[in-house]
Amino acid sequence: MQTATVETVRVELGARSYDVRIGAGLLARAGAEIAPLLPRPRVAVLTDATAAAHHWDALAAGLEAAGIAADRLDLPPGEGTKGWAGLAQAVEWLLERRVERRDVVVALGGGVTGDLAGFAAAILRRGVRFVQIPTTMLAQVDSSVGGKTGINTAQGKNLVGAFHQPALVLADIAVLDTLPARDFLAGYGEVVKYGLLGDAAFFEWLEANGPALAAGARGPRQAAVHRSVQMKAEIVARDETETGDRALLNLGHTFCHALEAATGYSERLLHGEGVAIGCALAFDLSARMGLCAQETPGRVRAHLRTMGMKADLADIPGDLPDADGLMALMAQDKKVQAGRMRYILARGIGQAFVCADAPADAVHALLTEALAARR
Repeated sequence: MQTATVETVRVELGARSYDVRIGAGLLARAGAEIAPLLPRPRVAVLTDATAAAHHWDALAAGLEAAGIAADRLDLPPGEGTKGWAGLAQAVEWLLERRVERRDVVVALGGGVTGDLAGFAAAILRRGVRFVQIPTTMLAQVDSSVGGKTGINTAQGKNLVGAFHQPALVLADIAVLDTLPARDFLAGYGEVVKYGLLGDAAFFEWLEANGPALAAGARGPRQAAVHRSVQMKAEIVARDETETGDRALLNLGHTFCHALEAATGYSERLLHGEGVAIGCALAFDLSARMGLCAQETPGRVRAHLRTMGMKADLADIPGDLPDADGLMALMAQDKKVQAGRMRYILARGIGQAFVCADAPADAVHALLTEALAARR
């Protein structure tokens, strides 16, 4: 198989620097890409049943072409896997396979698989290298890059984890063709986030090119992934462990994580859908506080609607807690410092910042009105 143009984004972190390779056909040459990392020609692959059904044959052939043997564990698909039981299963399996510290664990799948496999690699023998092969839009543009790994608990999302950078990321644009429309658009929520937080010109480009991108055009898809990864790599290089600028990547996530917890991390709300709704709410709050123009939230929602995406609490099926309940869930957010909520707000499209003094009554009123619109 002929490989199309492959672009490389370097995540500059000194001795932990690595490449994110972006382009169609990377699964077929995965063996050649991974081989330089290996002390011996074998890898342990953590995946899920859905990703394996679509992509295992291509990856296995790519590894075999480079003489690399592979063991594989299929985990159940879905956010419910990203917990203590899934982590224990993955770690025990890796130990049974006698994975050594210099070996490489491969994560083949979406954000759930990547987060879980990365955390398993981080704690296995106090740290084993791993390679991310993200198979969803969300994972390619966001969760596979930057080294955040972890699991969910009853108390909230991603509250247990570690920063553990991958040794390599292979983002094969062609695999996005296998995604159901809903999953692709959920991932697109993270793409929109990048424009909203720091690149107004990119958001304008998405307004013009989003429909073609959603329809399957490879050029726009690769351009969107490339720019998103570029932006994340630049932020991660400045602030690897989220003591400053990296918090901007959580635009929309404080609302999102509360909504995910409220819906039981279920199919009622996919992560990227929560991000899209959360971004719209963050711009609503920014407008209420006089930080951005009153018409800006409408522009954000107009693009989400044009793309056929969820944009409001009214788009979430089933019951939700009241405003007090949602705010209690938000209080578990990792950005809470000294008991105070920190929100990512915006002075305009592409102008996000960390706000530590958003009035609780303004947030409560916003959520109350958004919930009332569901009736």
